Amino acid sequence: MGDQMPDSLQLVIGADLKGQPIAQAMRLANRHGLIAGATGTGKTVTLQRMAEAFSDAGVAVFAADIKGDLCGLGAAGNPQGKIAERIAGMPWLNHKPQAYPVTLWDVQGQSGHPLRTTLSEMGPLLLGSLLELTDSQQSALYAAFKVADREGLLLLDLKDLKALLNHLRDHPELLGDDAALMTTGSSQALLRRLATLEQQGAEALFGEPALQLEDILQPTADGRGRIHLLDASRLVHEAPKVYATFLLWLLAELFEQLPERGDADKPLLALFFDEAHLLFNGTPQALRDRLEQVVRLIRSKGVGVYFVTQSPGDLPDDVLAQLGLRIQHGLRAFTAKEQKSLRAVAEGFRPNPAFDTLSVLTELGIGEALVGTLQEKGTPEMVQRVLVAPPQSRIGPLTGAERTALIAGSPLQGRYDKPIDRESAYEVLMGRKGLAPEPEAEQGKQEPSFTEQAGEFLGTAAGKALKSAMQQAANQLGRQLVRGLMGSLLGGSKRR
Repeated sequence: MGDQMPDSLQLVIGADLKGQPIAQAMRLANRHGLIAGATGTGKTVTLQRMAEAFSDAGVAVFAADIKGDLCGLGAAGNPQGKIAERIAGMPWLNHKPQAYPVTLWDVQGQSGHPLRTTLSEMGPLLLGSLLELTDSQQSALYAAFKVADREGLLLLDLKDLKALLNHLRDHPELLGDDAALMTTGSSQALLRRLATLEQQGAEALFGEPALQLEDILQPTADGRGRIHLLDASRLVHEAPKVYATFLLWLLAELFEQLPERGDADKPLLALFFDEAHLLFNGTPQALRDRLEQVVRLIRSKGVGVYFVTQSPGDLPDDVLAQLGLRIQHGLRAFTAKEQKSLRAVAEGFRPNPAFDTLSVLTELGIGEALVGTLQEKGTPEMVQRVLVAPPQSRIGPLTGAERTALIAGSPLQGRYDKPIDRESAYEVLMGRKGLAPEPEAEQGKQEPSFTEQAGEFLGTAAGKALKSAMQQAANQLGRQLVRGLMGSLLGGSKRR
């Protein structure tokens, strides 16, 4: 890039050893990317730097905060020591310590806005992967969803599906030609898997109000892209399958709902998938194939997907082949297997005659990386040894008080925080039996006061909830079994 100061349409990574900026055109940022490296080499800070660059360009960001320190994006930095020295060596960076517009999310609703989707939105393929079903159990789940479609039964949360499975056990004639698929064994196995999911705390993921994609894509008043962070510090350890399944669902929803954008000067959204190996470990081949297909096609919708992991070898070759921007932090190679993997990483870059890529991989210090960008025509540039530019926000986590204040001041405050439990499969099926719903199932259905009703109706939260309720109810009626990519719904239920 020479001595020119990078502009907002450049995704600036850092500087080469001569102090010159290393960047990639923002219009190529939908070609996806990779941030890799051993633990402690600086992947999180690189992710933070990239999230800032996207936000400054008006691009929305969704990322998982695995270690709990990425939320420092919400506070201004205070560069000192070596970080200040690095900034001084990049005068073109125009570094200004500042906080970024961050929205915090948490599946449990404890350290951010509750993050939910519905079982109908997720579909049987993704749900089956989450439950780790056998082929016969997966067939039984498809049969249950088919009945729900035919009977107009909304499947919003886990109690809806449990009620449906119990109802089909008592009324197998509803299955019609699929009766052979729903054996007593498969039905009981499904109920056991659902109980296990509840024990892991995953039931909080399912329900309403469900996440609306327009809330992720909405820019700030000053035109910056909002950065959405999912607190996965507990989730990724306690329920890694839930973490991976939610990200797969989000990717599928974006693919289905977003229109084609063609060539644009910047992406609409940048997705960062940390601990990316979890997306592929133990995933059924059919789902892996569809994931690879979505990654290949979603760039035309204006979405850039960035995988964050220790080694490129954690990703399938078909996914690796689709990644344009590659940022490789230091790797260690002690065993023969690790050395073989190291060579494969080096061979993934376009060689630079100025240095030996393989040797440099083991020499990189913290905050250094080998970077392969794309040229204007989309072909790979020669690999560069890069000092990653420090972020302008804080390196390190927010305090508890700062996190609380950020949530309280969120533009989404009140929109997702109160659960809605409207009539769905559970209530309908209980009514057919002449039974009242269980008291615990009625939580969240208490009649609000007139003041609360008026406040909610006048606020955007009610508008969103009402829109979501009407949309999903309309979608459910006449819905057919045909399911699209990753179990999302096609046909009349496809939202554009």
